[in-house]
Amino acid sequence: MANRVTIIDDAHAGERTIRRFRLRVRGVVQGVGFRPFAFALARQMGLSGFVLNDNAGVLIEVEGFGADAFARAVKADAPPLSRIDIIEAQEIDTNGLTGFEIRESVGGKSATRIGADAATCRQCLEELFDPASRFFHYPFVNCTHCGPRLTITKRLPYDRVQTSMAAFAMCPACRADYENPLNRRFHAEPVACPACGPKLSHSVEAMAQAIRAGKIVALKGIGGFHLLCDAKNASAVATLRQRKARDEKPFAVMLRDVAAAGHFADLTHAETALLESPAHPIVLAASRGNLPHSVAPGLTRLGVMLAYAPVHHLLLAALEDGGKVPVLVATSANPGGEPLVASNEDAHRRLSGIADLIVTHDRDIVVRADDSVMQIVSGAPAYLRRARGYVPEPVDLGSDGPSVIALGSDLKNTICVTRGREAFLSQHIGGLDNAEARRWRISVPSSM
Repeated sequence: MANRVTIIDDAHAGERTIRRFRLRVRGVVQGVGFRPFAFALARQMGLSGFVLNDNAGVLIEVEGFGADAFARAVKADAPPLSRIDIIEAQEIDTNGLTGFEIRESVGGKSATRIGADAATCRQCLEELFDPASRFFHYPFVNCTHCGPRLTITKRLPYDRVQTSMAAFAMCPACRADYENPLNRRFHAEPVACPACGPKLSHSVEAMAQAIRAGKIVALKGIGGFHLLCDAKNASAVATLRQRKARDEKPFAVMLRDVAAAGHFADLTHAETALLESPAHPIVLAASRGNLPHSVAPGLTRLGVMLAYAPVHHLLLAALEDGGKVPVLVATSANPGGEPLVASNEDAHRRLSGIADLIVTHDRDIVVRADDSVMQIVSGAPAYLRRARGYVPEPVDLGSDGPSVIALGSDLKNTICVTRGREAFLSQHIGGLDNAEARRWRISVPSSM
């Protein structure tokens, strides 16, 4: 959807007049660091007022000299994961109060939406491997620029108490980061560290040992479980195919970065950009043919994705051996034709006959989401499966229309709900030819 901004009247431009504006910001503006961004911008511009999340998005009031320029600055410098649809500005009476604050969220029937999950950012990745950081080797490190959003959210407005992080009380260090406007984790709702956050049921080294031994590991990630094995081990890949009842359908592979992916796929610039985007989808690219035939039988293209959760980075790092590039088969953890496994209980019930090691954690997945699958067609990205990293971003219909629900077809099922000019497509559900899929209720935050 094209960004729109209501331009504030510039008749007073250049005058030293104290003015106050109420700004309504709509779009993907919750869970992306918008409140701390507005806080820092207002402080930088010497403005007073407040910012809060509510049922329609973000509400800001600013007062002071140059308050009329604030909306334009918001639009120009918004956080990288945000998406502004419209900024509505209204001049109101000044109140003379000083200071700028982040206020508590206001609930109600929601007309905003949560952002999609985003891959680990560069700064968090640096902390993950920095022995001096308290996030060193912590498999759930995140900040306002990355980490889970949709998959942990129960309802809006987007606040920690409305997510599956509500079960984890912040330690003093995390609370200090959360409350410090100069910190990257200022009001980052999933913030946690080894002292107070989620924990894996097994160590990264235990997973690495199992994979080195040719075993299959079921790992709980962001939107569900993956089944993992060494993609270079033909026997392990064959065992995974047999246990999952997946005769010839290709497997995707996961690598640490683009340089590693280049050993197995001949990547174009467009494919590289797509792989490194915040969504980190699976991208179909020309195979170099140096993996076992059983990974993608009879195909000249390979489904490649980069590590997008901290635990993936840790596992691939643990598997590095003598300069050899580790590569994992990373396929959705579900018996053939059934929905993606997302809960710990479901994993032990449904995957015990497939995986040799089941690795869970204690942060609930509220909304399950498969990996997205994309390819480049005529130089532009095209969806084959639209899920993690893109859902629930709407499709712009160009004009307002009635609210409609479409329930899709029997194969490769998704649903669609429209609101005004927005069409919200669900994540990929899959075929409806089994009872589990037909019973599966798609959980989405109350954002429509």
